[in-house]
Amino acid sequence: MAIFDEARKLGCRSWSISGGEPMTRPDFAEIFDYITRRSFSYTLNTNGTLITPEIAQLMRRKGTNLVALYGATAEVHDHITRNKGSFDAVVKGFSTLMEEGADFTVQLVPMRDNYHQLDEMVCLARSLSPSWRVGAAWLYLSASGDQDRNEEIRNMRLDPSEVIELDGPDITYDEGIEGEDWYNHLVDDDRLFASCISKRRGFHIDPYGGMTFCDFIKDPALRYDLRKGCFEECWEEFIPSIVDKVRGGQEYLENCGSCDLRDNCRWCPVYGYLEHRRFSAKVDYLCSVARESRKFKADWRKNHRRYYQIGGITIQVDSDLPFTESTFHPKFKAFEIEGPGEDTIFIRHHFSLPDLEDRDLGEEVYHNLPWIIHRKGNSWIYEGSVHRTHHIDRVAVFNREHTRARVYHDGQERFLRGGLESLANIITDQIFLARLLSDREGCILHSSGVILDGKGLLFVGHSEAGKSTIVKMLTGMAEILCDDRNILKRLPEGFRVYGTWSHGEVPVVSAASAPLKSILFLEKAEVNRLIKIENSREVAGRLLGCLIKPLTTADWWEKSLSLVEKIVREVPCYRLQFDESGGVVDLLKDI
Repeated sequence: MAIFDEARKLGCRSWSISGGEPMTRPDFAEIFDYITRRSFSYTLNTNGTLITPEIAQLMRRKGTNLVALYGATAEVHDHITRNKGSFDAVVKGFSTLMEEGADFTVQLVPMRDNYHQLDEMVCLARSLSPSWRVGAAWLYLSASGDQDRNEEIRNMRLDPSEVIELDGPDITYDEGIEGEDWYNHLVDDDRLFASCISKRRGFHIDPYGGMTFCDFIKDPALRYDLRKGCFEECWEEFIPSIVDKVRGGQEYLENCGSCDLRDNCRWCPVYGYLEHRRFSAKVDYLCSVARESRKFKADWRKNHRRYYQIGGITIQVDSDLPFTESTFHPKFKAFEIEGPGEDTIFIRHHFSLPDLEDRDLGEEVYHNLPWIIHRKGNSWIYEGSVHRTHHIDRVAVFNREHTRARVYHDGQERFLRGGLESLANIITDQIFLARLLSDREGCILHSSGVILDGKGLLFVGHSEAGKSTIVKMLTGMAEILCDDRNILKRLPEGFRVYGTWSHGEVPVVSAASAPLKSILFLEKAEVNRLIKIENSREVAGRLLGCLIKPLTTADWWEKSLSLVEKIVREVPCYRLQFDESGGVVDLLKDI
């Protein structure tokens, strides 16, 4: 408790409590109570066999409770634990947690002797809790170095392909931190723990009062004895002092330090030590896992990723399910490209809903079915329902700028059916595009757009204004961008118009763009006439009425009003009165 208080004074707010089995301590409940009452959050790892009603009550506090499951039946579970009755004991532990109202996550621990039961383990886990996960998909060796024990562990390891099948790399995450020293080791530096220590945000304390930066480090020379000193001294002085103590030397530099598999590898010096009693040693098993990881990434980029470009913005779409030619509506083909662009945003599709019950989603800022929108911290959370019911069937979580999103779906059926009308598989992509464009001096307008003699013309108006009629008149004489929604964007050289996939009556779209020549506000009439609008306030009012609006916020309005002001000042605007004779085409050629 004194150690906890010292760490808290230095800023520690979250604790991870594990073992072995932490509940074997007779005073576990007292220590756990003390920590959780004074922490922002905690994570508890337990095998669940020693949970009492008193402990379950404490586990109701804000934190994460991970309870291990080693089999779907007593026979398999008890074989793995070598403890007869352990399956019945953990089932009783689950029951106690449920009776006391404590949330928990079932953590499945796969290995060779229970892998055949994995599907049944998943079913059992789902029946116990809405939250479950697969724990480490590969087993590291014993810190004791006991050869017999380690040989047994090796025999329990899954094949490398099975490891990746269970725990494939999150390629979108890996690429998001590409360029950072995320694997902790620099190619040209053999100080194996320099990066870990310099970037440390956590620490580990073992059952004997030994403290260091990593729970795998067992070397007494790299651990500080808290019985002879204090937490602050260890954190501020001892841990930084050992940054140069472990060097990989030639063994590291000639193997893992320069290996072309390193970006796919889970190797760490501590695993080298557990396998070979040398921090610098490579681990052949992890080399095989790395090769499977590289194959996984190659398959992902080919079958689980697509790129589309609209309005100068590239949208990278990733999906847990593979794409097919029919996944998206054929209209998106015109916008598909081969790879990322200078301005790329990211959407990732998952096919199960997160558990939102009793989850704090932040401030509710919009509630009008089929959408409920929350803002929490730097995230926007969109809950979508089917046919304006209260059944949530998708959840989209965007970052503040709407440049990254994870979209969670209630099952796979809609995706597998294909013909999706939205890349984000929500009602319309305009929800996030309108917000993205406001940050890039752009907007989406109710309009039809064409390119005539290399110049862009934008015909602005609401439904029934004649946008599709104008497009039909110009078919064959101009390149049609879109008859219902188009993007206007200000670049250093001036305004440019871009087509979108959000068409109306005319199912013709183009990803092309052109310098904007003029904006024409449509008016059906008996004659064809072009009237220059000189009143800037009139132009601004007409434009604002035709802006596509996302969830409107003060910053969005500020950026959009500024953009409209520049359009008014820089782009010629006209009232275009027209009949259906087609004579209006000559007027358009004149301008």
